[in-house]
Amino acid sequence: MEPLPRTLEPEFMDDPHEATLYDQMDHAAVNRAFVAELLADGPCDGLGLDLGTGTALIPIELCRQHPSVRVLAVDMAASMLDLARINVELARLQQRIQLAQADAKSMAGWTPARFDFVISNSLLHHLADPLTALRAACMLVKPGGRLFFRDLLRPDQLETVESLVQQHCGDEPDAAQQLFRQSLHAALRLDEARRLAVDCGLDPNDLRQSSDRHWTLDTICGKPSA
Repeated sequence: MEPLPRTLEPEFMDDPHEATLYDQMDHAAVNRAFVAELLADGPCDGLGLDLGTGTALIPIELCRQHPSVRVLAVDMAASMLDLARINVELARLQQRIQLAQADAKSMAGWTPARFDFVISNSLLHHLADPLTALRAACMLVKPGGRLFFRDLLRPDQLETVESLVQQHCGDEPDAAQQLFRQSLHAALRLDEARRLAVDCGLDPNDLRQSSDRHWTLDTICGKPSA
């Protein structure tokens, strides 16, 4: 049986209803796990960049767990950033989290080697050409700085997609389940994600499956690749 093909979804959600629906989904456990692993497994100090921040829930969680880190959180979708501003204000983190509208695929005008670390959660599956965003991240992080990217993992079979939707999103509204389903169809397989790492000069051994539905790339930029 042929593996499930990749089916692209809209590159970013700039519909206010979809942005609100996304923000209301229960991401708390996933976000805490993302930040806990980020802080436990390597350097994460100074100024960071969050690509595809959505409604800024991960920068907020990171700043809560780390006493001095600062984050520039960017997204293409104005509707997402509108909700992100509210979330940042409610968390009283305006002095540590800056928001900006930017395209992760087109950041050539940005200062190279500006950030101590670059993070991203579930951005690449939205992009027809995710390599452009990963290359931008490599350009923007300082030599010896850290890249920490996590994204969804596309299953080989449709039955597995439906099982994951029910397991992780079964209590959410039908529209939220459909968003998750579309994202799984648009995600990369592990071998596809590792090819991206190689194309960026990164060590593919630093990319692994990290849950039943995620892969994680955790690497130091500038080290020799395998």
